[in-house]
Amino acid sequence: MKKEVRKEEEEQDATMESIPILTPYIMKIFHLSHRIVLAPLSRLRSYNFTAQPHAILYYKQRTTKGGLLISESSGISDTAQGEMDLTRLPNTPGIWKKEHVEAWKPIVDAVHDNGGIFFCQLWHSGRVSNTIYQPNGRSPISSTDKPILNQLFIGGSGGETSQYSPPHRLTIEEISEVINDFKIAARNAIEAGFDGVEIHGANGYLIDQFLKDQVNDRTDQYGGNLENRCRFPLEVVEAISNEIGPERVGMRLSPFANYNDSGDSDPHSLGVFMAESLSKLGIAYCHVIEPRMVTQFERVETRDSLVSMRKAFEGTFIVAGGYHDRDEANRVVENGDADLVAFGRAFLANPDLPRRLKLNAPLNKYDRSTFYTDDPVVGYTDYPFLDD
Repeated sequence: MKKEVRKEEEEQDATMESIPILTPYIMKIFHLSHRIVLAPLSRLRSYNFTAQPHAILYYKQRTTKGGLLISESSGISDTAQGEMDLTRLPNTPGIWKKEHVEAWKPIVDAVHDNGGIFFCQLWHSGRVSNTIYQPNGRSPISSTDKPILNQLFIGGSGGETSQYSPPHRLTIEEISEVINDFKIAARNAIEAGFDGVEIHGANGYLIDQFLKDQVNDRTDQYGGNLENRCRFPLEVVEAISNEIGPERVGMRLSPFANYNDSGDSDPHSLGVFMAESLSKLGIAYCHVIEPRMVTQFERVETRDSLVSMRKAFEGTFIVAGGYHDRDEANRVVENGDADLVAFGRAFLANPDLPRRLKLNAPLNKYDRSTFYTDDPVVGYTDYPFLDD
C-alpha cells in the first residue's frame, strides 16, 4: 500500500504547478513551500496555563518543511483566561511567565527541526470570562461594563452553568497596561523561539470587544466612531511591531461574525478600515475569518465577501473559516482572493493534510467530542496518517 501511495505522490509532483495551494509563496522574510496554514486551534491540553510535552508531537505531526503553523491562543496575562462555546478554558497555554517561555521552547524546536515556520497567537478573552477565572476574583476586563447576555458558561467543579460576569470597563491608564502586556507577551514568544506572533482580534474576545459597536459603548478616544474603536487594536499592533519587527506580526479578524455577542452594524467598513490601517503598519499578514462563519461552528450562505479587505491590505492575506477540501482552497487562491488558506478542523483530523491535498486523497473525519478534552492522546495525536 505504501509503495502505491508513494508512486502516486511521485506522479503528482510533476503537476504541482497546477495546484495553487501547493505553490511556493514569500511572506516578508519567510519562504513558504505551500499555501496551507495550520489555523490557531484551542485544544485545552496545556495544564495550569503551561504548554505540555505532549504538544511537541501534536505540532510536529502537522509540520512540513516551509509550512506555516499558528499556535493555539496563548494568554498574555493572568487576566486573559476565559470561556469558549460552553467550554471551560483553564488549560489554555500562557506566554506571560518565564516558565511559559521555557515550556514552549521544545515545542517550537520540534517545529523548526521539521523545517516549519511557527507563529504564536496572542490572546486575551476580555469579558468572555467570569470572576472565578480572574486573579483574586476580580471582574474580567473589557471595553465596556456590559456583560454577555443570554449566554451561559460552564463553571464550578460540578460543571454547572452560570452567567458571564459583568466586566470592568478599562480606564485609559489600564488600556496602556494591557498594551504593555501584549508587548511583553510578544517579546516572550520570540524568546521562546517563535518566528512571529499573531494578534487575536477576532471571535468576540478583548480586542474584538473594542472593534465592534455592539459591544463598545465608550465615549472617550477608544469608543464611538470607527477610528476610535480601532485605536486600541492598532496601538497593540504598533507596540508589538516596534518590539519585534512588523515582518514578524500578523493579526486575525472576524468583522462579519457575532461570536460571543459581538456583532457590528457595518462590518464592511470595519474590515476595510482595519485592513488599510494594518497595511500602513507594514505587518506580515492579515488573517480574516470568512463572513459565512457566523459562529465558530455555524456556516451559513451569505453574499458578503472579503474582496474589499483583500484589496485594502497590501501584505499577505490569509482566509479561514469552513475550508475542508482542495477545490475550494485552490479556487480562492487561483482567483486572487487570498494568498494563503488556513485549515482548522481538517488539519486537526489530518496531521498530514498538505500531503493528502497534494494527492487529493480522502480525509479523516474529525470527532468534535474530543476537541476540548484534557486527554494528551485521544483526539489529539492519534489521528492516522495516510500511510497508516
